[in-house]
Amino acid sequence: MSASTSVAAAVAAPLSVAEARQRIASAVAGHGQKACEVVDLMAALGRVLAEDVLAPQDVPPHDNSAMDGFAFAGQALVAGQATRLRVVGRALAGHPFAGSVAPGDCVRIMTGAVMPAGTDTVVPFERCEQQDDVVFIAPKTVRAGDNRRHRGEDLAVGAVALPAGRRLRPADLGLAASLGLSRLSVRRRLAVALFSSGDELRSPGEALAPGCLYDSNRFMLAATLTQLGCEVLDLGRVPDDPKALDAVLHQAIERADAVVTSGGVSVGDADHTRAVLARHGPVDFWSVAMRPGRPFAFGRLERPDRAPCWFFALPGNPVAALVSFQVLAREALLALAGAECDAIPPLAARCVEPIRKRPGRAEFARVRLSLGPDGHAQAQAWGGQSSAALSALVGAHGLAVLQSQQGDVGIGDWMDVLPFEGLC
Repeated sequence: MSASTSVAAAVAAPLSVAEARQRIASAVAGHGQKACEVVDLMAALGRVLAEDVLAPQDVPPHDNSAMDGFAFAGQALVAGQATRLRVVGRALAGHPFAGSVAPGDCVRIMTGAVMPAGTDTVVPFERCEQQDDVVFIAPKTVRAGDNRRHRGEDLAVGAVALPAGRRLRPADLGLAASLGLSRLSVRRRLAVALFSSGDELRSPGEALAPGCLYDSNRFMLAATLTQLGCEVLDLGRVPDDPKALDAVLHQAIERADAVVTSGGVSVGDADHTRAVLARHGPVDFWSVAMRPGRPFAFGRLERPDRAPCWFFALPGNPVAALVSFQVLAREALLALAGAECDAIPPLAARCVEPIRKRPGRAEFARVRLSLGPDGHAQAQAWGGQSSAALSALVGAHGLAVLQSQQGDVGIGDWMDVLPFEGLC
């Protein structure tokens, strides 16, 4: 693609959010991370599982009690009559009762303990009476089979406990540990090169010259990528200079699987990004019909000896950069990492104050959530909606998704909200 073609793409009719997402998803399909490594369970949080984890045994491995109480044979229960049982022993978790329990007898049992042979029912302590070594159960207190967990009722031996492609969460690690697994095969972390573009940027701690500002995007995006499970290669700040940009792109192409950058994608005299990128591979510069986050660039940087390095260029304004990342880049990066995307559906919330909205573009309004008097979630626009106002983003709980075709949002109207906690 030539530089002139890239510029033409930048001023073409805006893409809808759905079309931009579809193009990106189609491009990266089949390019997910293949390399694997084995890591200790304690180091597996957030990693992408490389292969199915099969249950090596039934879970639970034996019938066990779901309650603290007395275990006995349910056949001793007679409709309309009290049941009298003799206590002959006890069973604790890790210390099963030895032997078999005869009809009319019972065993004192704790939650998780193996059900003794000859028993299939547990009556909780609080639902019976004990006098010395005799237990009395009133009619209709329990039914035969109550409070018994069956062997394999959670997972049968050979069943898929955790599927390949899953991003491992705390409960997943607990399940793996319950299967006796101490290590897991995971995909190698996706290496993502990150840099910010612009002469006006300074690093935190440096003195600000007139007209300059601190580079907040790089720190924000580095944290977002880390939360996503990526290995972040911080390439720093790049001035508005073609040679400097070309040098950092060479470095990124050599070391990374993908590149994320902010700034340099709008139509402007100082934006050298297009001409430089044209020498490395096909990159499209889009105008996406969304606010914030209209300018966006995506494509691949060619490498003759291996898979391409994927390129995502976000707007320079901080809020626009983060929103564009979450809406357009996040799922593609997960796919490149080898992960199956299991995004949490948006939360439905009622609008508590009017929000002005112009049809023709999707808008992502920062909102704060609360619980309404009717018990439903409600959302209020939070702070200024400027694409540069990070303080409002900090105070917000999520993004209200206002679809392209809709207009103003009135009080009581329902909105879809993407909670920030559910995005990563």
